[in-house]
Amino acid sequence: MQEKFAAQLFTLREELKRGIAPVFKELKQMGWAGVQISALPEGYDPDEVAAALKENQLGTAGMHISLQRMEEDLSGVLQEADLYNTKDIVCPFLPESLRTVKGYKEVRSRLNRIAEDAFGYRISYHNHNFELATTMDGKTALEYLLEPSEDNRVLAEVDLYWVKKGGGDPLAFIQPYKNRMPIIHLKDMTDDEEETFAEVGTGKIDFAPILRWCERSGVEWYAVEQDKCPGDPMQSLEISLKNLNQLALQMQ
Repeated sequence: MQEKFAAQLFTLREELKRGIAPVFKELKQMGWAGVQISALPEGYDPDEVAAALKENQLGTAGMHISLQRMEEDLSGVLQEADLYNTKDIVCPFLPESLRTVKGYKEVRSRLNRIAEDAFGYRISYHNHNFELATTMDGKTALEYLLEPSEDNRVLAEVDLYWVKKGGGDPLAFIQPYKNRMPIIHLKDMTDDEEETFAEVGTGKIDFAPILRWCERSGVEWYAVEQDKCPGDPMQSLEISLKNLNQLALQMQ
């Protein structure tokens, strides 16, 4: 399982400004098997990213790409995906203007068109908690977007923290997405009234049964993201990885 642990680069958005190569080197030395591409510095060179991945023998747990860029520059996105040796392209966020019943229907349609045009690649959606606040035909907007049906090509990238923040049970929520969730986001929640972001294994989310389910259900990458860290983001990622490695050993 340890070969599936990836650091989500949004966690290191400030650190990346000092250089992509040194950050990737430090992640490799820490023991990460891969990274999820996100929050790269403005004007970054994709060839530089690809070189840093190769030099440090890091895998790529997909790319977070805005819906707008997917539609306006799909060929460029796919070329970049090829450079990074990944087939996973994930929509990470929606503007408020689309967070309506009409908007979610539009988003699902648009993502399915992109998935059709990007044949051979996988298009997924990454949630926050706002999608759980809208109900459509007896289900949440997130369940609508990720509906496991033949006519829906949108795959899941479930963020466990945001499911819990939205009042859901993370383990129960992921059950319908067997073999439809190539990447999952691991993020813990502090066990206090604030319920903010925490290093994996230090908060209130029980990851052991989730990991067991994932190993049986087609998950290829576990991407660890911590939107805000109490101190050095690198130290937070190190704590998360240490705790995940211990969980993985217990499951052998």
